Amino acid sequence: MEFCPKCGAVLIQKKNKDGCPRCRYTAKGKVRVKISEKVGEKKKINIVSDKDSEVHPVIELEKPCVKCSNKKAYFWTMQTRAADETETKFFKCTKCAHTWRDYN
Repeated sequence: MEFCPKCGAVLIQKKNKDGCPRCRYTAKGKVRVKISEKVGEKKKINIVSDKDSEVHPVIELEKPCVKCSNKKAYFWTMQTRAADETETKFFKCTKCAHTWRDYN
């Protein structure tokens, strides 16, 4: 990128020559723009699977899982109804990943 020696504006291409848009300065030769870019190695992207992100606590169940009869499950709570009502408990079996909810 070339700049005008009189006013400091960026020279733009006018017909065959490059010139200043402010003060009508005209460059004698063609202005050559050099563009360069440094290319480095790509950063690795870590992929997180569902099993890696499972951070819910594990509890012993009173009633076993209906699909595999396992007595351990992850659990979490979420507000699914109105704010003045209790939260809904969700359970996910540690063995077969069957998910169900408890409204109590």
